[in-house]
Amino acid sequence: MAISFREFPWYIQALVFVALAVVVIVAGIYIPISPVATARTQVTQLTDQDRQLKQEVQQLQVYERQYATFNQEMNALQKQLETLQAIVPEDKQVDEFMRMLQGAASASGVQIRRLTADAIIPHDYHFEMPFEIQVDGPYYAIEDFFARLSRLSRIINVGDLTFSAVDASKGTGYPVRPGTSVSGSCTVTTFFSKASEATTTATGATPAPAGPPAHAQGKGD
Repeated sequence: MAISFREFPWYIQALVFVALAVVVIVAGIYIPISPVATARTQVTQLTDQDRQLKQEVQQLQVYERQYATFNQEMNALQKQLETLQAIVPEDKQVDEFMRMLQGAASASGVQIRRLTADAIIPHDYHFEMPFEIQVDGPYYAIEDFFARLSRLSRIINVGDLTFSAVDASKGTGYPVRPGTSVSGSCTVTTFFSKASEATTTATGATPAPAGPPAHAQGKGD
């Protein structure tokens, strides 16, 4: 006579249900096609991807810090380049150079009578651009003029100075301001670095920019 499962004691039935549940869970975990196994595989893959991404982020953080350092160095080099370009520009910038000369002369109370461009002199990494100028004014104003040239942002060398006292009895051929005691000429040389600008050389006399000079703050002639 067959015995029905319901006739077993309740604890036997409970044990059977627990055993079936364990079998179902184990089957779900270890059978490859089961949803649980698929989800566990996805979790494992996502965990591996997360670990890999964290490693890549750490590596990129190192590059980020290096980039900040490189950026600071680039900014410093850019400022140095701008300073060097102001001292020795790439182009000749003759007009700007003439304005510098006239500005220094006006501030010192000196009159520039003549400005003549000489031939450009090439060097390995730069070019010399000399000008011969004729100036007159009070002695200390001439001295201040050369001092102002030395303080300009662009490099300017002064050489071949030839000055003498103004003889009022002989005249100069042009009007001079009161207090003018010295007249003469010199060569002022500036520099540029762009080779293509050296192909054209200015020749002939160039008049100084017009405009009334500033009165000299004289210490005496």
